[in-house]
Amino acid sequence: MLFLAAILQETATQPNIEQAQKMAMAVLAIMPFILLIGLAVIILPFWFICKKAGFSPWLSLLNIVPFGSLILWYVLAFADWKVMPVPPPSYAPTFPPQPPYPQG
Repeated sequence: MLFLAAILQETATQPNIEQAQKMAMAVLAIMPFILLIGLAVIILPFWFICKKAGFSPWLSLLNIVPFGSLILWYVLAFADWKVMPVPPPSYAPTFPPQPPYPQG
């Protein structure tokens, strides 16, 4: 953007429209990749959080919808998580006996 502003300032009377169009096309070519990376950065952690909470991981796609992220935060905050408790060990560990206290 700064480069575009410099080009437009350079020719104060007649801006170079052709060069500005080329720059705009370059920005529009890169923008989908930036958008996909941004969505992956947001959706991927929510995918794992929903899966660990016992919800469908597809709920993480609510982040694409406007205010969907806010809805997902409230769902995760106030819903009962279907997390399995840790099972007790199948055997009781045996501890070594305490050494005798010194007589003295």
